[in-house]
Amino acid sequence: MGLKILHSADWHLDSPFAGFEGSQRALLRQEQQSIPGKIAQLCRREKCDLMLLAGDIFDGEPARETVEALKKALSECGARVFITPGNHDFCAPGSVWLEERWPENVYIFTGGLEAVTIPELNCRIYGAGYQSMDSAPLLENFRAEGSEKYCIAVLHGDPTRKDSPYCPITAQQVRDSGLQYLALGHIHKAGAFHAGGTLCAWPGCPMGRGWDETGEKGVCIVTVEDSASLRAVALDTIRFHELKADISSGAEAALEKILPPAGSRDFFRITLTGSGEADIPKLTQRFSAIPNLTLRDDTLPPLDIWGDTDADTLEGVYFRLLREAMESDPGSREEIQLAAEISRKLLEGREVTL
Repeated sequence: MGLKILHSADWHLDSPFAGFEGSQRALLRQEQQSIPGKIAQLCRREKCDLMLLAGDIFDGEPARETVEALKKALSECGARVFITPGNHDFCAPGSVWLEERWPENVYIFTGGLEAVTIPELNCRIYGAGYQSMDSAPLLENFRAEGSEKYCIAVLHGDPTRKDSPYCPITAQQVRDSGLQYLALGHIHKAGAFHAGGTLCAWPGCPMGRGWDETGEKGVCIVTVEDSASLRAVALDTIRFHELKADISSGAEAALEKILPPAGSRDFFRITLTGSGEADIPKLTQRFSAIPNLTLRDDTLPPLDIWGDTDADTLEGVYFRLLREAMESDPGSREEIQLAAEISRKLLEGREVTL
């Protein structure tokens, strides 16, 4: 049957949600506060053996009620829990990771790289906790040891930059690690790669907190047998969407094509493009049934193909010749009109689609 793991990271509980006000901020806070319970419920439903939380569970110093809610959720998840604090919630004197009494099924890595053996699962878990806002590389010259069938590591690290101040991790280090699965946190957009016999993955954050965290968010469910495999499970019920709408053929029709039904709690930021009039207040009122909608105007004035045709310039001469050609050859009218339109768009720096 193998080993089954729920892998999550970067919850950033008690985020301030700067840039949002009133009901929007309250909505995002409510969604974030539901994360521990939803993940614990998923862990039970999936009958996971382990839960690996790879750092930045808190955004900073958490509120008392947030800590208590997390304790309760972890105590009820039905799995052994391993937490590696990250750069936002590092283990400094007075840290909740050090000062609080955590449930018996929870183990917190509070210092340098160490290993915990779980005989009943034939498993060895490696981990390390940040003690400041950054971390040196932890997998240099690392090789998993021991006779356990399963060797796993959980770290808050950056696999995207060799010069990262946040525990940089290279593909070669992963390849040489001897691990079956390396559970990472820190990168908020999910990703994974294989190196040698090791699967290295990061689940991203379980919910978007702003316009730089768009799309589906969730956790990883990992199965480790001879090798590791994973599937992503979406948990978010509120998402951020960054979209564009070409209003050249009508603003309302363009928005109706991409917006969801009335009542959606998702956040939409739509940039209006193309040529035409973008009456932002009017459009916002028209789509007021979608409360978390932001419209931005990046439109251009309607295209005046034959403007300044009579000007005594190279541009004027060019368009006069095109117009004269169109008048003298009605059979080529469509082609010449298209050539004039493309030419005008290029001259004005507009996008051309062929």
